[in-house]
Amino acid sequence: MMREALRLAREAASADEVPVGAVVWETASGIVLGTGRNRREEDNSPSAHAEFIAIEQACQAVGDWRLNHCSLAVTLEPCPMCAGLIVNARIGRVVFGALDPKAGACSSLFQLTTDPRLNHRVHLVSGVLADEAADMLKEFFQSRR
Repeated sequence: MMREALRLAREAASADEVPVGAVVWETASGIVLGTGRNRREEDNSPSAHAEFIAIEQACQAVGDWRLNHCSLAVTLEPCPMCAGLIVNARIGRVVFGALDPKAGACSSLFQLTTDPRLNHRVHLVSGVLADEAADMLKEFFQSRR
């Protein structure tokens, strides 16, 4: 699933968006329920993050806002907005690639998805294809300088 998220991230970069891609799938069956890539510039929306789009698609696909039975793969550690959505959607597992030391809300700056004070905690798997995801982000931002 991370390979598909990386493909979506490349698609985002081709559209001059920050290269982040996300996939939500039903954990047991492997059926993909939602995909997304960053679209903030295209949609003129601060909420058009890859995770947000993929989670909304998945909720529509299953007809429920609860995604306990689902996993999310995303190329970059989710930000506070997306981490909050992950908790609120009750996603069971998040697999992410590169750490985000400036805005990461799963382990780098905050630990929203595992905070025991919240009503849901997420199983995290970090560092999956992290170098590939980080390299794509570095190349994108270097090309903009």
